[in-house]
Amino acid sequence: MKTHPEILILTPVKDASTHLDTYVANLGSLTWPPANRRLGILESDSRDDTFAELKQRRPDLERLFRSVGLWKKDFGYHLPRGLPRWAPQIQIVRRTILARSRNHLLVKALGDADWVLWLDVDVVEYPPDIIERLLATRKSIVYPNCVLDYGGRSFDQNAWRGHDHTLLSDLRHEGDLVELDSVGGTMLLIQAELHRDGLVFPPFRYGRKVHAVPPNTLTLETEGLALMARDMGHRCWGLPNLEIRHVPR
Repeated sequence: MKTHPEILILTPVKDASTHLDTYVANLGSLTWPPANRRLGILESDSRDDTFAELKQRRPDLERLFRSVGLWKKDFGYHLPRGLPRWAPQIQIVRRTILARSRNHLLVKALGDADWVLWLDVDVVEYPPDIIERLLATRKSIVYPNCVLDYGGRSFDQNAWRGHDHTLLSDLRHEGDLVELDSVGGTMLLIQAELHRDGLVFPPFRYGRKVHAVPPNTLTLETEGLALMARDMGHRCWGLPNLEIRHVPR
């Protein structure tokens, strides 16, 4: 492994203006060398001024990274008014669009990166050395434990193991590194070569006919990526005791 491989941080955003101060501040606190990190952001379908704010902040971001890519692509999807984004009845459509946005951003930004760190804009706290700690696992797909409160239940329920969808917060007793059947996308480190080999976020329900998956598993977006990775001969890993914090609902 290179002493400092190039890390590409990718963030799809939508209606994110209230999170940008914290997002930029946290990027600025990273201890990974700025010369060895790039940033790519895709804004889609915002009803607020997210894209205009990102353009305004671009000079600040360019001081933190070797390069910064900022793109806009609308998919024509908005949450139905009155429904939270986690409402069960909209998950297939919502996560299909999210998968498409991730894939679009990946194609635009990948370049010659060694690793891709997917980072949601509403992750509000993580250790400054998070990149070093994820790379130290020497796993090609690795996911920290995203919580609302440190020591509490896992927030991202797309990261799980087994037919009972056991979350990372229930696997703390197994140690610092555990195998997972599925991953979330709040912060997800993937070796870039896997993406070049064809690993994407399926915008459709992937692999249900050949994989025994728990009932009500959508098997698209990050869950579909985990199944696709398995078909490519790779496993997904989680860090139940390395916690990052998501903005409260």
